[in-house]
Amino acid sequence: MVVRIVAVLFLCMLAAPSLSDAQITVNDEFLRLNAKADDPLFTNYAASMSRSRFFADKSYFMNYFTSDKPVTYTSQYAGDFSVIWKVNNMVLDRIEDFAKKPVVIASFPDMAIMEYEPFAGLKAQETFFVYSSGSAVINFEIQNNGTLPYSIKLYPMIYRAADSMNVVKYDGENNGYEFTHYEPLTRFISNLYKDRGYPSAFRNLLLSDKPVDSYGADSACAVDDFYFTIKKMSKAHEDVKKLNEKSSGPADFVSLQKNIVLKPGEKYSVRFVRSIQDSRFAESELLADAHAALSADMQKYADENSALFRTVPRIKFKTEKERMVYIGAFNLVRQCMLPPSGQTTHNFYVFSRNPVWGWGHGHQVMHESISMLPYAYLDAHSAEESQRVYMEQQYEDGLIAYRHGPRGPQVYPHEGIPTTSAPFFAWTNWEIYSVSKNKQFLKEGYDAGVKFIRYLEKERDQDQDGMFEWGPYGIIENVRDGWNVVFQLFSEGEDEGRDISHELDVLDLSAEVANEMYYLKLSAKELGDSAGVREWSNKFDRVAKLINTHMWDPVDKFYYNVSMSDNSFSFEGKSLKRKELIGFLPMWARVATKEQAKELVKHLTNEKSFWRKYGVPTIAADDPNYTAFVDGCCRWNGPVWLLWDYMVFQGLRNYGYDAVAKQVSDKMMLAVTTQLETNHHFWESYSPDYTVQESPSNYIWDSIMAKLLIDLYKK
Repeated sequence: MVVRIVAVLFLCMLAAPSLSDAQITVNDEFLRLNAKADDPLFTNYAASMSRSRFFADKSYFMNYFTSDKPVTYTSQYAGDFSVIWKVNNMVLDRIEDFAKKPVVIASFPDMAIMEYEPFAGLKAQETFFVYSSGSAVINFEIQNNGTLPYSIKLYPMIYRAADSMNVVKYDGENNGYEFTHYEPLTRFISNLYKDRGYPSAFRNLLLSDKPVDSYGADSACAVDDFYFTIKKMSKAHEDVKKLNEKSSGPADFVSLQKNIVLKPGEKYSVRFVRSIQDSRFAESELLADAHAALSADMQKYADENSALFRTVPRIKFKTEKERMVYIGAFNLVRQCMLPPSGQTTHNFYVFSRNPVWGWGHGHQVMHESISMLPYAYLDAHSAEESQRVYMEQQYEDGLIAYRHGPRGPQVYPHEGIPTTSAPFFAWTNWEIYSVSKNKQFLKEGYDAGVKFIRYLEKERDQDQDGMFEWGPYGIIENVRDGWNVVFQLFSEGEDEGRDISHELDVLDLSAEVANEMYYLKLSAKELGDSAGVREWSNKFDRVAKLINTHMWDPVDKFYYNVSMSDNSFSFEGKSLKRKELIGFLPMWARVATKEQAKELVKHLTNEKSFWRKYGVPTIAADDPNYTAFVDGCCRWNGPVWLLWDYMVFQGLRNYGYDAVAKQVSDKMMLAVTTQLETNHHFWESYSPDYTVQESPSNYIWDSIMAKLLIDLYKK
């Protein structure tokens, strides 16, 4: 009898509500949100740099807005992580069934804090925290604010339908499952490299910070089938006391069961972790990471996230949408940063942490590095470090390769000539310096930038006429990455057909070089280098004059590429007069005259050509090759690229067209908020006319929206 009473008391202690108030708070009002399902909230989360790794890195997309699903955190190929509620035997596995729908009160690069009521009077604070590249946490703070007691069962689960999950064991000592799964190297856009160390076999844990009451694994056609696992349908609506407690074998889902009884006024805290690693590493490492995540001080990390934003301009936005886009843009760029690895001693970025694909993982490219313009306001030192990757790996002759990062410089030689990147280096360095005021960084960047432009003067001006052409692998140097109406004139729509960009004096590269010279001049002046000021002033003036003399068409009043052989607007009998977005770059580079700028604005605001609903397209809408359909990555002949529209915005402001610039920014904002409100993603490119698109998601350079908003609101 005594033994039985002791046992009952022990079981009650296990399930007794926690009386400590562990609600996670964000005291900075600027960072506090009230984001509902249809607000423009970016909801991808990745671990902080200090706890991230290059391989087997897992980031998660939070879906809190799909009404017929539970709140779910999805990592590419690693499955869905969610928690199903059962309250007084009622299964609440759909957001639409909640008494109060989830509202996100804070969103950081690695953390989301939301509040909701799964049942009337039952308040839940659910915090999702990507603790490391391997471990992600769902933390619950639950309070019964009602007048009745609640019997609650929580079911944390990992779901991967009809796939490769295999339960290894149930580990009672650690309160959870160990299981494995397989991931293919096949990826959207470009596959992961087979010989570069990417894992495909993974070990997983699903653990609780408190003893669990049951566990189970099974097969299911869909996550909805889990309902029938935890709810027996009968006239009596029998309560399912336990899961099947399967300890090995294949499964589509694994789940734990945690029972809680809450009287009115009582509170309870519980935490679940999903951990993952390359199966070639020791299980002990995975366990250590999981337990570190289970014991992490959530308030401490929330406070660190708030502190991260202490340096960003505190703008008084006119709308909450702008503030959400602003915070989301900073979250996007921050979560793409990884610590030093391989052949670089500096932090670097990837294009996206979720999804991950080969071409977007592991190496920086100068046009993606324009993302450092906004990032400098969040972490100027880290932005400097990213630019130092280029300086560290620059060749002796001044070449900055197309890509730089942990595998070293990647030059992709073509016809025996190395491939470089579109030059945005000195501009980016100057913008970072304008925030950091670090003259040592400016000096390092200036020296590297001088070497790079001298390399381009030698290697990208074959006829030495002062105008520039792309290298033989121009298809990637010129940022088109695919078929282009001008450079592939003779390719009949083939992405890798004949590329003539190295046979033309090109407007975009010439304007970009002029822009670099302009910022080298500013840097030289800031550094007290009078000889440098003279050199880069003279060179800028010369390139600007050549562009205006040869690339401006006085008939169309627009800028075009020209044939290298005779500086005409035709090449092998075909016209080069196609109105691309690059025709506005002379305003961005401060090359155009006031009269030319006036004519360009007329083209820009023509609704039949460039003035489209969601931004300025890469080619005029009245061009026969214009397409507003974004059916994949790298489309240039129509889609809107926010970085390039930002350059259009800057160019307009350079010439005093602030009102038109504001209208361009409104179009960019509309493109971004339309997507964020429906699918909560940023995208590589946007359709100028439609809401449906298929381009890479969560793309780093959309962080330029933060810089756009700073420019709009700064005094």
